[in-house]
Amino acid sequence: MNIISSGLLMPTIAVLLLLLALSVLELGGVLVEAFMERRKMNVNVPDLVGTFQGKDAGEIMNEIEHSRLFRRQKTALGEMIKHKSLPTVSRQALARRLLAGEELHYARITNRTDLVARLGPMLGLMATLIPLGPGMIALGQGDTKTLADSLLTAFDATVTGLAAAGIAFAISRLRKRWYEDYVSSLEAIMESLLEVFAREQRIKEQEAPDGRRG
Repeated sequence: MNIISSGLLMPTIAVLLLLLALSVLELGGVLVEAFMERRKMNVNVPDLVGTFQGKDAGEIMNEIEHSRLFRRQKTALGEMIKHKSLPTVSRQALARRLLAGEELHYARITNRTDLVARLGPMLGLMATLIPLGPGMIALGQGDTKTLADSLLTAFDATVTGLAAAGIAFAISRLRKRWYEDYVSSLEAIMESLLEVFAREQRIKEQEAPDGRRG
């Protein structure tokens, strides 16, 4: 067991350093997202939904394209408009599928930092405990240098693991709050589109008998 645990020390430290590097990269990514993307998005959803009333699909798509929604949101809404001639139940199913796809996309992003937040403390603890065994043996033999090296490795591993986990946890919490807002806004706009399409369909159904009678 001592051989196995000793052999795990270097791989554990390597993974810890990798997790810390990933946390720093994700931190850079979230800063870019905050200052480049979120700052550009300033959409008043009720006002945007209000512009859909009384307009056809082409005009609604034009409103969406010229809004400050994100590209992914515009793409999802474009799919809804492209398939507006589907039956009501099929349109609703498509809306649910598009929303689920957006939620899955954002979940994949937050899962990366969630994984770092969970693995960081565990691997930090492993890399803390492994050197303590040789350190205790060195203490019994009066070898203070080996003990000091073991304690230094243990403390450094703890700090590295907690730093990576702390950064990743903060990023996950922030992004989840952002993405929940994105998805809820998209859901509200999709519900409005479904209502507009349903009203258009009712009007066509009411006009069809009149046309046949004429």
